[in-house]
Amino acid sequence: MNAKEFLKALDSIVEEKNISREVVLEAMEMALTTAYKKNFDSKTNVKVDINRETGEIKVISYYVVVEDYDDGSESVDEEGNITRIPPEINEDAQILLEDAQELVPGIQVGETIEKEVTPKDFGRVATSTAKQVINQKIREAERNSIISEFEGKEGEMMVGLLAMEDARNYYVDLGRTRGILPKGEMIPGEEVKMGSSIKVYITKVESTTKGPLILLSRKHYGFVRRLFETEIPELVDGTIELYACVREAGIRSKVAVYSTNEKVDPIGACIGNGGSRIGSILKELNGERVDLVLYSEDPADFIKNALSPAKDVIVNITDPVKREALAIVNDDNLSLAIGKKGSNIKLASRLTKYRIEVKTLSQLNEEGNKEE
Repeated sequence: MNAKEFLKALDSIVEEKNISREVVLEAMEMALTTAYKKNFDSKTNVKVDINRETGEIKVISYYVVVEDYDDGSESVDEEGNITRIPPEINEDAQILLEDAQELVPGIQVGETIEKEVTPKDFGRVATSTAKQVINQKIREAERNSIISEFEGKEGEMMVGLLAMEDARNYYVDLGRTRGILPKGEMIPGEEVKMGSSIKVYITKVESTTKGPLILLSRKHYGFVRRLFETEIPELVDGTIELYACVREAGIRSKVAVYSTNEKVDPIGACIGNGGSRIGSILKELNGERVDLVLYSEDPADFIKNALSPAKDVIVNITDPVKREALAIVNDDNLSLAIGKKGSNIKLASRLTKYRIEVKTLSQLNEEGNKEE
């Protein structure tokens, strides 16, 4: 391979893999140095230089000028154990000052003497020997590039393509890499088709020995939060704030919002004209119920709102320190306040961060009569 062909191949790799040209060149130099030592000379005082403009490859033998040969030293600890300290400069790469000055008058300690030692057939041998090392470095650089691209996207939502599946996971094509979407992180009951686009929430980005690990979810509460931010412009410009979001995937989510502009109704803005905004969110959630809750700094009002769809709720804060509250409802609203398998009251408690107990007026009257 001549210099022009080498540069052409290099630029092709850089463009295809979207990695730094300098990273590839440094990997090449390292690989070619290894190849030279293996095939031509076992000494370590050589380096390979690749001209960044012409692509010309040179093998350079070098010597560092020293006052005396540094062959290392020994240290002895308190127990008498001897430890050898290796030389700062490899012995093969040293030349005494007096010998160096015969070759290069005026040269000083610490400077180097270099000589080109490129073999005539080095290109052929080096190319075959260095291929594996170069590929490894390219994979490392590509992996680092992907990690760099995705490390700031943890906690974000992306759209990908369902590429394949196995018994436990779906694999989502995110462009330069694939993310893992465990089947346990899907919305219960939803069905998907291979090759279709899918919205996913990134829960984890990690570099591993096998490459970038990107874990995805559609079950995470953050997925609902990002859906709202996508559909509700007022959440992006700050007119509406999303205070908190809790979720029991496939059953119900509760999203607490408030307005920073008294002229804007936060609940109405989330619903949209004719329910268009909330409709898009519900469609993506496979029919999961979403309760829009008006946040209030008054914990009693907030708890009352959080127990929606139950109505006519009276809330007493029984212990503000332990964050405990009693919600009183009529008999018709008891099942709504508690929810299927207790889901509504559990989510309301998580949303408000209060331990909520729900009772009816008749239950309170019965308890009062027993005490008497």
